[in-house]
Amino acid sequence: MLAEVSKNVFLHASQNKVLNKAAKKWGLRFGAAQVVAGDTIESAIKKVQELNEKGLICTLDHLGEFVSSREEAIEATQYNVRTLEAMGRARVNSNLSVKMTQLGLDIDPSFCMENMRRILETAKKYNNFVRIDMEDHAHCQITLDILRELRQTYDNVGTVIQAYLFRAEQDVKELKGISLRLVKGAYQESPTVAYQDKAEVDKNYMRIIEEHLLSGSYTAIASHDHNIIAKVKDFAQKHHIPREQFEFQMLYGFRTDMQLSLAKEGYTMRVYIPFGNDWFGYFMRRLAERPQNVAFALKGFFSK
Repeated sequence: MLAEVSKNVFLHASQNKVLNKAAKKWGLRFGAAQVVAGDTIESAIKKVQELNEKGLICTLDHLGEFVSSREEAIEATQYNVRTLEAMGRARVNSNLSVKMTQLGLDIDPSFCMENMRRILETAKKYNNFVRIDMEDHAHCQITLDILRELRQTYDNVGTVIQAYLFRAEQDVKELKGISLRLVKGAYQESPTVAYQDKAEVDKNYMRIIEEHLLSGSYTAIASHDHNIIAKVKDFAQKHHIPREQFEFQMLYGFRTDMQLSLAKEGYTMRVYIPFGNDWFGYFMRRLAERPQNVAFALKGFFSK
């Protein structure tokens, strides 16, 4: 019961614009520096280089979402373009992850589409891949609509499907052949659209992972759950699914030993690295996901 209250508090805080604005002034405080790789492109690239040397590949995410002006969206687009260019110059092994509300989705979907095309053109120039992060349920359908339109021109773009949504299995079936990151889900959603029970979410998560793997589609399994990871390994072996067809993904700063262990076993292990000063919403959702993360954050705060 206490864990559920704690989860709701952090999820509510993640959407609080006043707190988010204040957090930008605080800098990477309250343990956030443990899970956010600095506030500049340079700091993020340096972290990618360090992880690449350890056998881990990455994806960079310039934090930010729900912008309210065209100027902010254009600035975010330009920042993502510069990030791709910096990755290309440094020749690091990293993709890019983007949130379309940061690129103006709530302002005008056509405007957001233009910004996405700029980013994808740059990624294509450097032979790189862009993952469209999935946001809350209200943005799910429009995200998939834009993805399908973009896929008519670009093959270097995919998205994320969240297992706690009732629609997840059907979406995965309809997105056969497209690279997907499969996650459990981190937003607070209504019981009318999403499973609320962890066991049901876990069951649906394995269901969509198996569906996408069996379809021959490239699958990114984003989970820190060792039970899920063990099940995926067994399933892939049983069904003769080559390791080249899937990868494991984890967040920067979490379960580092397991990340290195998977890489040493010969699995593709990608680390999701957020960076930038708009860190508050991301950090609050991480605290909401698991009660253990709160202790983790406090440890980081008091160790400074």
